[in-house]
Amino acid sequence: MTALTLSTAAVAGLRADAIVIGVAKGSASKPGGPVVAPGAEAVDQAYDGNLAGVLETLGASGAEGEVTKLPAPAGLKAPLVVAVGLGARPEEDSGYDAEALRKAAGVAARALAGTRKAAFALPLADAADAGAVAEGVLLGAYSFDAYKDKGDAKNGKNGKAPLAEAVLLGGKSRDKAFKAALERAVAVSEELNRARDLINTPPNDLNPEAFAAVAQAAAKEHGIKVQVLDEKALAKGGYGGILGVGAGSASGPRLVKLSYTSSKAKKHLALVGKGITYDSGGISLKPAGHNETMKCDMSGAAAVFAAVVAAARLGLEVNVTGWLALAENMPSGSATRPGDVLRMYSGKTVEVLNTDAEGRLVLADALWAASQEKPDAIVDVATLTGAMMLALGSRTFGIMANDDDFRAAVHEAAEEAGEPAWPMPLPEHLRKGMESATADIANMGERMGGGLVAGLFLREFVGEGITWAHLDIAGPAFNEGGPFGYTPKGGTGSAVRTLVRLAERAAAGELS
Repeated sequence: MTALTLSTAAVAGLRADAIVIGVAKGSASKPGGPVVAPGAEAVDQAYDGNLAGVLETLGASGAEGEVTKLPAPAGLKAPLVVAVGLGARPEEDSGYDAEALRKAAGVAARALAGTRKAAFALPLADAADAGAVAEGVLLGAYSFDAYKDKGDAKNGKNGKAPLAEAVLLGGKSRDKAFKAALERAVAVSEELNRARDLINTPPNDLNPEAFAAVAQAAAKEHGIKVQVLDEKALAKGGYGGILGVGAGSASGPRLVKLSYTSSKAKKHLALVGKGITYDSGGISLKPAGHNETMKCDMSGAAAVFAAVVAAARLGLEVNVTGWLALAENMPSGSATRPGDVLRMYSGKTVEVLNTDAEGRLVLADALWAASQEKPDAIVDVATLTGAMMLALGSRTFGIMANDDDFRAAVHEAAEEAGEPAWPMPLPEHLRKGMESATADIANMGERMGGGLVAGLFLREFVGEGITWAHLDIAGPAFNEGGPFGYTPKGGTGSAVRTLVRLAERAAAGELS
């Protein structure tokens, strides 16, 4: 990853390949052309105070995501100035919000691929701003090139190497708050990028066994307890949901339990992730055009894995247990058929009406397993339904819960982390659609409101009296379009930062 340092050095004398500055749009109360943001005063001075005019001449407006490159004047040692849009200029006495800084830093870092060293002179009002810029740089510079011909050592034939080093100007390297913000940004971003790597890895190289091995290695490195249940252990334990989904694949399913504990913890948070390493739909085969990105169907498990490791690295004073429900959903002579009935780990029976509604089956077993430990709260994360994408689009995940206050707390954590999310209901009348004449419940219900139906199904497998929330990240988990902000094309690592923020709030006693 990009190396990060904090510096209070003067920008004019700094030796770097580029200087990144922020530019904002005029606000409602102060309309007009582009406005040079705080942090870039010395750069503006080098342009004789006319940097905004030069940028306007070049067509810059300060809009979010906009990048303008221009040669540096004689007063700067760096040869290039990169002006990145921050969006609307804040009103008087209010600084730029963290997400604006995060996005701007991400855009700039991506635009500087192939660059050795860049100085970021973005507005830093406090340590939190430095943390946001650091996250933006590390997430925006991400690239997945493990399967590309590297060519020469510096620049691969298929693209430029990521930005090698970033200096955050205005960041006080000896200040405890700034150092802590930088350390947090590095830990969270490294684990989020590891989740992206897992999501982007082709399914022929990342089956359930391989994913479990990655989790075991990380657990050993960071002092996390790990337990892996293979096919035999799952069969002995009665995990009918996970076994039923994985029955058609030559790669056997796994249930991985990761346990991070703190001696000072007063709360226990359980995280459950859907880990379908490839989803063909099973016997209910997906139509052509819907299979190509199904390596991303383990994004929930990747997010849970990353969040647990990040919590351990940060030493949060909360116990966090992660459950990775891993299986490959394939059609074969041994695959579960529509009409089959599975006996779940909870003892309930499920009539499988559609084998492509498999995520809820593996999650159901993992939710019941998590419930047996009586945690203070459970949060599951899954690329669960296309219906949620229809409802909220490709950049926002839905939040459902059995407790309104907890749903609000998860939503607040997502907002604090900078991840778009929206609270969704669990209408009781939709439960009737999952009634089965053969089993306790069917895995399908009404087509309309399908994302909410899936949430109602999962609620059936949460232990009595346990607070629970469900995050359907089907939309934002995998970006099929072009990169934006600090979000790359491909796996995004959606929900990692929300889960980490939720764990931090639990550690601080902010969750009831």
